Amino acid sequence: MSKRRINKIAIIGSGIMGSGIACHFANIGVDVLLLDIVPRELNEKEKAKGLTLEDKAVRNRLVNDALTASIKSKPAPLYHPSFKNRITTGNLEDDIAKVADVDWIMEVVVERLDIKQQVFEKLEQHRTPGTLITSNTSGIPIKFMSEGRSEDFQKHFCGTHFFNPARYLKLFEIIPGPKTDQDVLDFLNEYGEKFLGKTSVVAKDTPAFIGNRIGIFSIMSLFHTVKDMDLTVEEVDKLTGPVIGRPKSATFRTVDVVGLDTLVHVANGIKENCPDDERNELFVLPNFINTMVENKWLGSKTGQGFYKKEGKEIKTLDLNTLEYREKQRAKFATLELTKTIDKVVDRFKVLVKGKDKAGEFYRKSFAALFAYVSNRIPEITDDLYKIDDAMKAGFGWEHGPFQIWDAIGVEAGIDMMKSEGLEPNAWVNEMLESGSMSFYTVKEGATYAYDIPSKTQQKIPGQDSFIILDNIRKSNEVFKNSGVVIEDLGDGILNVEFQSKMNTIGGDVLAGLNKAIDIAEKDFAGLVVGNQAANFSVGANIGMIFMMAAEQEYDELNMAIKYFQDTMMRMRYSAIPTVAAPHGMALGGGCELSMHADKVVAAAETYIGLVEFGVGVIPGGGGSKEMALRAQDTFRKGDVELNVLQEYFLTIGMAKVATSAYEAFDLGILQKGKDIVVVNKDRQIAVAKQQAKFLADLGYTQPVKRKDIKVLGKQALGMFLVGTDSMEDSNYISEHDQKIANKLAYVMAGGDLSEPTEVTEQYLLDLEREAFLSLCTERKTLERIQHMLKTGKPLRN
Repeated sequence: MSKRRINKIAIIGSGIMGSGIACHFANIGVDVLLLDIVPRELNEKEKAKGLTLEDKAVRNRLVNDALTASIKSKPAPLYHPSFKNRITTGNLEDDIAKVADVDWIMEVVVERLDIKQQVFEKLEQHRTPGTLITSNTSGIPIKFMSEGRSEDFQKHFCGTHFFNPARYLKLFEIIPGPKTDQDVLDFLNEYGEKFLGKTSVVAKDTPAFIGNRIGIFSIMSLFHTVKDMDLTVEEVDKLTGPVIGRPKSATFRTVDVVGLDTLVHVANGIKENCPDDERNELFVLPNFINTMVENKWLGSKTGQGFYKKEGKEIKTLDLNTLEYREKQRAKFATLELTKTIDKVVDRFKVLVKGKDKAGEFYRKSFAALFAYVSNRIPEITDDLYKIDDAMKAGFGWEHGPFQIWDAIGVEAGIDMMKSEGLEPNAWVNEMLESGSMSFYTVKEGATYAYDIPSKTQQKIPGQDSFIILDNIRKSNEVFKNSGVVIEDLGDGILNVEFQSKMNTIGGDVLAGLNKAIDIAEKDFAGLVVGNQAANFSVGANIGMIFMMAAEQEYDELNMAIKYFQDTMMRMRYSAIPTVAAPHGMALGGGCELSMHADKVVAAAETYIGLVEFGVGVIPGGGGSKEMALRAQDTFRKGDVELNVLQEYFLTIGMAKVATSAYEAFDLGILQKGKDIVVVNKDRQIAVAKQQAKFLADLGYTQPVKRKDIKVLGKQALGMFLVGTDSMEDSNYISEHDQKIANKLAYVMAGGDLSEPTEVTEQYLLDLEREAFLSLCTERKTLERIQHMLKTGKPLRN
């Protein structure tokens, strides 16, 4: 990587995108200067205060109001509220000279070429030569924006297109101008991956670039198919959601969230600016879309779109009558056939063979998509994998178009096209003639993609900093059962990967964890617990707990909980270093496992917490014990120890969940100075391996079991019981909530000991297990577990 460093960035424009991008740079520790225009008139509040347009508060009002609104929005743009202190605001009249001191200037103003050119003219008067300068345009040609600017400006200028919201969507398109230096493109490509946590994709300077060109085509094609096949909104969202690896919001709900006007703007831009596009007619808006735009039914921003909330009821737009009606349940026989197929990629062959309307829909949709993406090469990119990367990172697709085509079969995909009167681009047939029967292959743990000019499979660049478990699973498998796969990551480090549904922790997973530790202690130097599924682990298998408790098999349940506890203690006290790599949801048992590793390498987007109260129990896999232990480890001379313990108690009692890894430090779930955060989840397993190896190379020594945990006994227990009494009296918690809280209080106080005492971890684990089991005998706990299993939501009883 070049020696260029980004310590400070100036974001010009504080709208939804500008503020969101500013927040994400603050997330990664960059000093941000956020500038916008000066208001041209006072508002009523300012008039009432007697302010003038010369007052600083007035001059910075637009930027401050925009940033405040962004920070308050949900989902939150910041990893941690305190990170807002990394952002300084100002205006383009008083503060524009400050851009001389930044390393990167990014323009995020309104999508009008004339305004952007005016902004660049002003910025160039203050910009220091060599400073990066980019535009976050979503479609204006980059070549037009830098016209008339100096040679140095043009060498350091390009497009850097984030997708909204900037924190959560991973696509980072880099669009070179006519004179952009290759060094600038290389730097931004690596910076996006390594620091911003993005999937960097270098795109050609064509309308809508890669992500929106393919994504908007997919939606517009679907709009026409919906009318041709007389499908309902609910049916389309059922067919285009999680069943094919797309977000839960699927198609129409996604359009409501993004805004129909935004979609229409991009579609019209492609229609006007891509006259030679062979499917140009599909970018003509259907009549029902035109009517919705005229009626201002634009989605969430106007209160109604394809869906409309009336009171507590959500109604759906009938695309034929354009009237709202009650939601209808969508059901297809073809989808039923995929219920037993866990991996999305394995479903596509079944879906396109469906005999019902769903099968017909998939054949039409995929045929159109495959033909379209094959024709966009080399127009929008020379590399097919960049189209897949863009769709996965920008639109949340689990698999890109060429990956889906591979899953169905390249020849089968061509046959589908022909039946719809379509043809692939000539290079696809040339690929088959050259002997390559798929777009992708995996060799020696690396992914290769078909390269059109050379007619060979070429290794996709940039993989050296990643470990892709899908690529190494078969060749590096050390052990496998129904719950886990254990892989050799190389350099003496093993990885244990959960394979259960939602990565829940049951008997097979625990057996696999123990087996991994056995193997690692014998023949390896360290162990990583990590996977690359959507979530790390949603916790213990509560279905198994419910069955045992309902049938009053308490001895078996006691043994199961003890097995969980013992496995966590093996994580803590093994002879080799253990590293947990949580990401996504790491709840309940997933959180407990992380807390018992020697080190946690957490993805920034980790939603972690001890949520057992929601199903009527306390953490029983060492989590209650661990919070008591961590509380006493933070006691300092002069502390009011009861107050410290209470904070840890409330973390469990209120089922607090960190909404990022950085928030988990506040909750005591992650530990400062020990655990680390990675922004790019794709790098997480590689970093975890690196950390395990580092600990091993330092000369790892098996820890000595703790016997010095200070518990406060009756002193703490009394305080907790008085607190839960008053909360129940004031109807803040239910009677059963109080019972659970009191059980937790007994564990974290170390029982009703008459004075503060030092105890062992096993002492606390025994108290924890006893409390967990006693709660499993309660009818109301069983009701909570059953409700969670049925609905996925907690019950308050």
